[in-house]
Amino acid sequence: MKKFFKWAALILFVVIAGGIAILWTPDRSVEELRAEYANDASQFIELDNGPTVHVRDEGPRDAPVLVLLHGSSASLHTWEPWVERLSSNYRVVTLDQIGHGLTGPHPDDDYSPASFVATVEGVAEALGLERFVLGGNSMGGWVSWNYALAHPERLDGLILVDASGAPESEPESIPIGFRIASMPVIRQLTRKITPRSMVETSLRQSVSNQDMIDDAMIDRYYELILYPGHRRATGLRFRAERTVATPESMARLVMPTLVMWGDEDVLVPLSAGQWFAEHIPSARLVRYADIGHIPMEEAPDRSAADVRAFLEEIYADESAEEAAPATEEAR
Repeated sequence: MKKFFKWAALILFVVIAGGIAILWTPDRSVEELRAEYANDASQFIELDNGPTVHVRDEGPRDAPVLVLLHGSSASLHTWEPWVERLSSNYRVVTLDQIGHGLTGPHPDDDYSPASFVATVEGVAEALGLERFVLGGNSMGGWVSWNYALAHPERLDGLILVDASGAPESEPESIPIGFRIASMPVIRQLTRKITPRSMVETSLRQSVSNQDMIDDAMIDRYYELILYPGHRRATGLRFRAERTVATPESMARLVMPTLVMWGDEDVLVPLSAGQWFAEHIPSARLVRYADIGHIPMEEAPDRSAADVRAFLEEIYADESAEEAAPATEEAR
């Protein structure tokens, strides 16, 4: 019997070791990932006491500025449909947030709300952006409203796209990658073992229109997770402090605000969008039927048209205000 258990233990060890060897997922090199996912518009901005941030700055330099922040485990590539549709008339700045895309982990492992806000502010300073409209999806929306609270003087407007951070907004379904990131023991394993199938499953759980997901999209999400240090950063980020919006804090957001939401979002439900629209004084809610968590990719034409109308309204109002004194003087 003892001999049997010894052999059983040995076989179990071999099976586990073999499984780990098969599933072991090494990091990709920074050079390889930059060659694959940077383009001619990419630049890398080294921030003081922070990471080197991957930024794309596209459109006319003298046009009104739109800064866009992606969600958790995504990258600036999620905004390409909007950049394509808006950059002829607007200066569109997209960036990979800390621990995402081609932006490395934070050198001090700081994934606090203040750190994400400081990254946006650092990029704005580096690019000489005095005022702009800030938009974000999911976690990027959470960073956006936190930035708006910290730097309201910078913003001409705010766009929240299926943004996180509203109270009592329990998801109907949590993507498997997010569930794993919240489990301490398994989270340690995913720093080295990250099946592509897990990334695909998480991505498909986030959208309503499954036809939009192709191999290139899955590969991009998967390969950018393999940027050195990103998997560890994801675990740290899920353990970090998270601010939650309150009616009192949202009442301080007096800039024009567009709240955009997919009706079929099971990750951050529509009730969260309705809550933001109710508690932000100048907010209005635009809903997208049959759309999930990322309307900018699932419904690019409709969502970009709504953003364009919002921007035209903001900057038409500003032009009218600037023209009024001149008209009075002419009289």
